[in-house]
Amino acid sequence: MDEKDLQNLLKTRIHQTLLPLFDKYNRDFSDLESLLKWKPIVLLIGNYSSGKSTLINELAGEDIQRTGQAPTDDSFTIITHEGADKAGEEIPGSSLVNDETLPFTNLKGLGEQLISHLHMKKVATPLLTDMAIIDSPGMLDSVTEKDRGYNYMAVIAHLAKLADLVVLMFDPLKAGTIKETYTAIRDTLPENAGEDRLVFVMSRIDECDSTSDLVRSYGTLCWNLSQMTGRKDIPHIFLTCSPDSPRPGLDITPWSQERDQLKNKILTAPKFRVFHILQDIDRQVNELQLTCEAMANFSSQVRTKLLDIAKLGSVATILAFFFSGLLSKLIFGFPEQSMLEALLQGEMSFVHLTFPLAGVTFVVMGFWIWLTRITFPRLLSQRLANPRSLVTLESDYRRHLWEKVEKHVLGLLRSAGLGQIFAAHNRNLNKIKKFLRKDLKEFYEKIR
Repeated sequence: MDEKDLQNLLKTRIHQTLLPLFDKYNRDFSDLESLLKWKPIVLLIGNYSSGKSTLINELAGEDIQRTGQAPTDDSFTIITHEGADKAGEEIPGSSLVNDETLPFTNLKGLGEQLISHLHMKKVATPLLTDMAIIDSPGMLDSVTEKDRGYNYMAVIAHLAKLADLVVLMFDPLKAGTIKETYTAIRDTLPENAGEDRLVFVMSRIDECDSTSDLVRSYGTLCWNLSQMTGRKDIPHIFLTCSPDSPRPGLDITPWSQERDQLKNKILTAPKFRVFHILQDIDRQVNELQLTCEAMANFSSQVRTKLLDIAKLGSVATILAFFFSGLLSKLIFGFPEQSMLEALLQGEMSFVHLTFPLAGVTFVVMGFWIWLTRITFPRLLSQRLANPRSLVTLESDYRRHLWEKVEKHVLGLLRSAGLGQIFAAHNRNLNKIKKFLRKDLKEFYEKIR
């Protein structure tokens, strides 16, 4: 079974098994839905002089994107091949965000300014038949440069979720000093793309004046990455140069093969597509499981409170049935004969049931008010104050998941009513666990 068939089978299984549960718990399925559409994607980001367009032209074998050290393109450009007859065709952003067969509909909510800076180019390059490359506008120093008119980082976040590979490019002169680069590496990319999907590149090393100049630039980039990631261990950084001759005094022989390695990594991105989808499903289903687990435990606690009240209420109801008439006679002087007296004297009639039934009704209403106005609100208030008490967070992974779902669980709790008594959370939880234990494992085994 090839990647496309496996992806289609996975899509069918998810729609049949998981989609109703995502709807049940108001979990957003749109990101995963988008991921299941279309073809593998490689996202290129970096400052305007980092060599993104040059790399794309090399991959395509033709001049698709304009190149230069000054900004040459301020748009998000989606580049792909869909047949020789469609080469040269361009599709505007307004069509892309309204096409349900493409994964870009979520971008529609980011505004007209973005849509006017989004388009697709169809090229004659067969290498791009089963994948697409997205070229992005160069990152800016948002402290000193003019705002774009749309939320650039929000766009990067959406595209990073879709991408099977995110290539972050630097040039030796601006080795990670751009403000938006810091935001992307520190916040945006870790939240929306796994580390295994990030590729770091310092390009244009042939423009360094000497080997010592290159070493200083590389050291600066490593230092900046350690500050941005907050980690001492630095990921592999591809050092690449243009095919043209380097400056005198710089020997690029040790790095001559890295550009080919980078290009091969990009062109093999389609092989990671199903694994990327499974990773995202794994994460989202585990988030769903934690959400369901919290609601199942809350529902169980509500039922426990109800059972405690029902036990006490049952005793009170029995007492009210037999002694309410007698108590009323002792306090108010009526009825003339209580049901208990009539029962003992063998004079029982329907008239004698009036006070017992009234007493039972009064007790039941009292306990219902106790449950709905005191016990349930108090329990809900306690759980809203400490929602973590609804789940066990025995691992770093579950604690990290909880940070993502806690606000959502709080929203579900705030809208929860006594209907939680009858909610089928445990049955739903078992379905989720079965999918993770059986179905997901089965798909992982298929791609090995």
